[in-house]
Amino acid sequence: MKRILFVSSTRIGDAVLSTGLIWHLAEQYPDCRITVACGPLSAPLFAALPNVARVIEIKKRRYSLHWLDLWAKCVFTWWYLVVDLRGSGLAWVLATLHRRIFRGNRRDSFFRRLIRGTHKGTHRHRVEEISDVLNLKEPCAPRLQASTEAQSRAASLIPSSASTSEIILAIAPVATWRGKQWRIENFVELVRRLTGEGGLFQGARVAVLGAANERDQALPVIEAVPEARRIDLVGAVDLPTLYSCLERCSFYIGNDSGLTHMAAAAGIPTLGLFGPTDERHYAPWGDNAAVVRTALSLKELVGFPEFDWNRTETLMDSLTIDAVLAAVEDLQARQGSNVTPVTTY
Repeated sequence: MKRILFVSSTRIGDAVLSTGLIWHLAEQYPDCRITVACGPLSAPLFAALPNVARVIEIKKRRYSLHWLDLWAKCVFTWWYLVVDLRGSGLAWVLATLHRRIFRGNRRDSFFRRLIRGTHKGTHRHRVEEISDVLNLKEPCAPRLQASTEAQSRAASLIPSSASTSEIILAIAPVATWRGKQWRIENFVELVRRLTGEGGLFQGARVAVLGAANERDQALPVIEAVPEARRIDLVGAVDLPTLYSCLERCSFYIGNDSGLTHMAAAAGIPTLGLFGPTDERHYAPWGDNAAVVRTALSLKELVGFPEFDWNRTETLMDSLTIDAVLAAVEDLQARQGSNVTPVTTY
């Protein structure tokens, strides 16, 4: 039996983008047992993936002592392979036959790398970069899997008895960084125009997504949807259930966020709204995914020495509602139908 340690990300988006590698390892080594080490927020997403035997939560501590904690939990195992997407150096202090380490520019802060797009000054997608860690000829598309329990919970929220012609529009209006969050009032108007009379998704039910601490910000969108058509999932379910809910939706619109990557992994039409982050590096991945960005370029938004991400307000104002509507129409037209059916189990 081959034991594999897979060190992934703290952030949900990066963690989702790494999941394709788990599937690849499970296919390459069918008898392997994979231990995933990642942040507490993203940990639930890995539990149901193939060959995953254990998920270790990396809880950040001062002076990087969390790496010492992880080492202590892994040091007494003989590993066949250690895959470290964090470039932490952990692989060099564990007994392992093989090491695969992502070598980014660790001198840069997260936000500097996010804004610039990539390490080493290139503009490759994150999925392509991390696929290089395993020397793969083709990138591994992100792929999640929900447990039977998560699917059952999702079915109770979005019943499988719904008509297959019913449209469910998923909206995630909040982002972790204010700079990349489209204004809430824009989402309210977008939903009104899409689901109102004559809209592309006229009469659609609307699922509003987000974390519990995002509820106050998301509330105007929630309240703008008539109760009979409202599916309020903000802070209501765990990530595996939320993913299973996304599988049952017809179309997704959201900021550059972890939920956007989850929607793309679910295979539903996914539109990501981008501005001060680089879509060449972090666009939702997949044939059913698309991006619409601000009229102002990345360089115009953040490419000056005085830029301070800690103090900025939204940088998404040059992205108009009309531009997003046009992008929705273009992406939906690619589906070959005016209606994408709800997934049922």
